[in-house]
Amino acid sequence: MTATVLWIAVIVASLASVAQKWLGYQVPPQLLERPVIARVTGLLPIALLGALLATQTLTSGQAIVLDARVLGVAVAALLLWRRAPFLLVVIAGAAVTALLRLAGMP
Repeated sequence: MTATVLWIAVIVASLASVAQKWLGYQVPPQLLERPVIARVTGLLPIALLGALLATQTLTSGQAIVLDARVLGVAVAALLLWRRAPFLLVVIAGAAVTALLRLAGMP
């Protein structure tokens, strides 16, 4: 891919992003206040973050992998379930992942 093609792709993507944001402002407020739409827009960020978490934890390139990241996320999820402070959750998840990698787990 040449530099020119890359810059064209970046500019087109930027313009598409601006157009999408502008279209969002054009939606009538009555449409957004409907119960189904309000519920979907409230749950959409949770679904997107869940998908991001799954792809970053369970994949490497094109392959599905089970490595130290999975156990680190599992420890973090357990601590969240037990209502631990968020800083502790992050540190514990990272520490478990780091210790498992130090022990030789990929």
